[in-house]
Amino acid sequence: MRSLRAGLGMSQEALADLGGLHRTYVGSVERSERNVSLDNIEKLAQALKVDITDLLADNSGGFQGRPIQDRGT
Repeated sequence: MRSLRAGLGMSQEALADLGGLHRTYVGSVERSERNVSLDNIEKLAQALKVDITDLLADNSGGFQGRPIQDRGT
């Protein structure tokens, strides 16, 4: 999530605002300090304009997802 957010030039605060979450929550998620509910994963995916499965996939090599609009959906 961090690499995607940073790749978009988005701050944690901006992502939190778009997702209706608190900035410190986003930071703790990025540091793997929290277990994230599916509701919040969905909020983050919508704020990042990616499919929720992209945030659930193991992307240890970096973000591999495509923006939703590129999927023809």
